[in-house]
Amino acid sequence: MKKLALTFICTFCFFGLAQAQYDNLAVGFKLGEPTGVNFRKYFNNIHALDITVGTYGGIMSKDRKYRGDEGVYKNTGLSVQVHYLWHTPLFNSEAVHVYYGIGGQVNSRRSYPKRLSGNYEKNISLGGSALAGLEYFIPDNRISVFLEGGTYLELLPRPFYLSPNLSAGIRFNL
Repeated sequence: MKKLALTFICTFCFFGLAQAQYDNLAVGFKLGEPTGVNFRKYFNNIHALDITVGTYGGIMSKDRKYRGDEGVYKNTGLSVQVHYLWHTPLFNSEAVHVYYGIGGQVNSRRSYPKRLSGNYEKNISLGGSALAGLEYFIPDNRISVFLEGGTYLELLPRPFYLSPNLSAGIRFNL
């Protein structure tokens, strides 16, 4: 995972020699909860669609109780996160933007219920999520860095299972 992150950063630094601001599409990498590849499509000056495909549960949700006293999560799983975002410059600065939005998340993980005596069952979960963040567009460059946080509220199979999301990353604005 460290080699993949370093490759993304080096690629962005090598190719990011143009104007800095958001454009039509951005591709990046985020590390945290979730960790993965991030795609952002800008529609105009205030809306965007943000998609992350990667892993979930490796940092904040590992060894967490799941479904009450029935069992725990002990590993990471696959995750797809989609958010509709509103974004705006912070203090009229084109270099710093704030954004927030709502969306959904689908996860695939293993849970280890006590009734299975150490064996696991696979869970596909579906829920809503909210996200807010701060993004800095590096001047005279196509690279931006961001920090974001939010929450995931599972609806199926365990209603109201709550999990925090916190990530930092880098994007290359195409």
